[in-house]
Amino acid sequence: MKQRRGAPEFSISFLDVICCGFGAVILLLMITKTVQPQILEQSTVQADGKVAELTEQLFEIRGETTILNRELDAKREQISQYKERIAILQGALAKAQSRYDALETTRNTNSIVQQQLAIARQQLSEEEKRLLGINSEKKNQLIGGIPVDSEYIIFIIDTSGSMFSYAWERMLLEMEATLNIYPEVKGIQVLNDMGNYLFSRYRSQWIPDTPARRDLILRNLANWNVFSNSSPVEGITAAVRTFYDPNKKISIYVFGDEFTGESIRRVVQTVDQLNADNFGGERRVRIHAVGFPVQFIRPPPTTNYRGSFCYTDARTDLSKWWHLRWTQ
Repeated sequence: MKQRRGAPEFSISFLDVICCGFGAVILLLMITKTVQPQILEQSTVQADGKVAELTEQLFEIRGETTILNRELDAKREQISQYKERIAILQGALAKAQSRYDALETTRNTNSIVQQQLAIARQQLSEEEKRLLGINSEKKNQLIGGIPVDSEYIIFIIDTSGSMFSYAWERMLLEMEATLNIYPEVKGIQVLNDMGNYLFSRYRSQWIPDTPARRDLILRNLANWNVFSNSSPVEGITAAVRTFYDPNKKISIYVFGDEFTGESIRRVVQTVDQLNADNFGGERRVRIHAVGFPVQFIRPPPTTNYRGSFCYTDARTDLSKWWHLRWTQ
């Protein structure tokens, strides 16, 4: 009996399938090669265009950079010129400051010398007292022989309606004359008889003495018409309590035309207590009164008669603490 041969591992059908598969793969590869060059060529063209555009932008940026560098160099040169000019100006400023300091030192020295000369002129020496007599008066009669050795002066002015209307121009003349007696002082102050300040920014402090400030005082005083009760007590009290200093020579000038209070003697007593003697037997401040008797030029009725008689009757008491002078 014949034995059947076993089935072969690779048959013709299997080989056919394998061949068909390889053929399909080859066909796919051939199709892919025909399409791929077109895509690469298009991408290359686009890339070349982009490179050209970027190259053009690079050239533009380089051109702008060159222009900006030129402008920067010009600005730097300009800054260098400015720095050189600043250095020259700073040198000129230093020279001017040095000259100003030298002039200021000279002016201060001259000011001190002038002040010393003024004090020397104002005070009688012991030899002059011996030769001329103790009761001799100074030649200056603008303030009635009042000693003018004070370094600080305060004006207390009656700003009432009668004073402002009938004696103001005369008061300004007396004020200017009094200031002229003192060529230079260390401080000035102006109050009315109520204790109000002519310059509020200098409240409770001295006004520095300069020719310009003296002119400003007279100009502002020309139109200064504030309330007043025609009694100097308030103004003198404010002046003494605020500005008294044992190391300062202070004179107070009271300008007024009348007194409308109840008692002039009470005024005298109040000021006498306020301006008490110090340890050396001298008053704290020197008080002078200048009267303006406007009752002779005012139409009746007037209140000045009472005030004028009170001043006249009280001259003995007033002499304790102020020098009283009438101006016509």
